[in-house]
Amino acid sequence: MSSARVLDTLETDRLILRRRTVGEAAVDHQMWTERDPRVPPHRRINAEGRPTVEDLAAEIHAEREEPGPGFLAVERRGTADVIGYCGLTIHGNGSLDEPELAYELLRAAHGRGYATEAGRAVVTWAVEAGYRRLWAGVWDWNVASRRVLEKLGFREVGRVEPVSVYGHSLLTVRES
Repeated sequence: MSSARVLDTLETDRLILRRRTVGEAAVDHQMWTERDPRVPPHRRINAEGRPTVEDLAAEIHAEREEPGPGFLAVERRGTADVIGYCGLTIHGNGSLDEPELAYELLRAAHGRGYATEAGRAVVTWAVEAGYRRLWAGVWDWNVASRRVLEKLGFREVGRVEPVSVYGHSLLTVRES
């Protein structure tokens, strides 16, 4: 198992997934502003305007020092347009041996199969890197993301985070 491996560049028919740069923090900021109001407040822009683009740039910079595979920018091939991120993290439900798949795209990129395509590239890389199990958390109301995870071979395991006003967080797993 090579859990120390870092995700680098992955290519699909329509996408290039590559290491994120701090200069792309504005894309992250836009995703924060577009989030569904059912997403908990700590994952949305607050009344003071935080996180700012600068805050998010600092987070992207810090990612490079963290252990684990990491996140990649999702760029449309031939356009250089960054439309989101996809990758593996050890935070949340993940660990060094069993990372968590995470992805998010700008609303303008929704409904075109990009999340599935990017996720498939990352999952394929993870299997080839020797990861036997991947996790992903998803809100019960996020039907589109639940469909993406299902297409990628994840299954709901019946673990539900405590009920909140924001819905239930479901845990899914994919085993090789």
